[in-house]
Amino acid sequence: MSKILIIEDEPAIRRVLVKILTEEDKSHEISEAENGIDAINQLKKHTYDLIISDIKMPKVDGMEVLDFSKKNTPETPIIMISGHGDLELAVDSMKKGAYDYISKPPDLNRLLTTVRNALDRKQLIVEN
Repeated sequence: MSKILIIEDEPAIRRVLVKILTEEDKSHEISEAENGIDAINQLKKHTYDLIISDIKMPKVDGMEVLDFSKKNTPETPIIMISGHGDLELAVDSMKKGAYDYISKPPDLNRLLTTVRNALDRKQLIVEN
């Protein structure tokens, strides 16, 4: 069972991501956050095997969540998603330690492959 946190301010996209991941593997335990503040509060209380975060959100954005997570649980892979197709944002998020960057709307096969690979990598880090 993998614990996954989905951080997305758009409820419809959040629901789709939850549905896709649940259908892929029913053992996933998925938590949701509708903004960066909620996400950071959850990250203070719980640990996750994977974080999927939108970049552009009001108040606290995904880059701030990425910074917080990397300082506190650097082994947790973070997949950044954005509908703003900004190459500079993608590069910046990868430099700060994101596992991958996916544009919205996400290609489902790429998303699922990236999720599987990130979870496998996390498992290897934990085992070592």
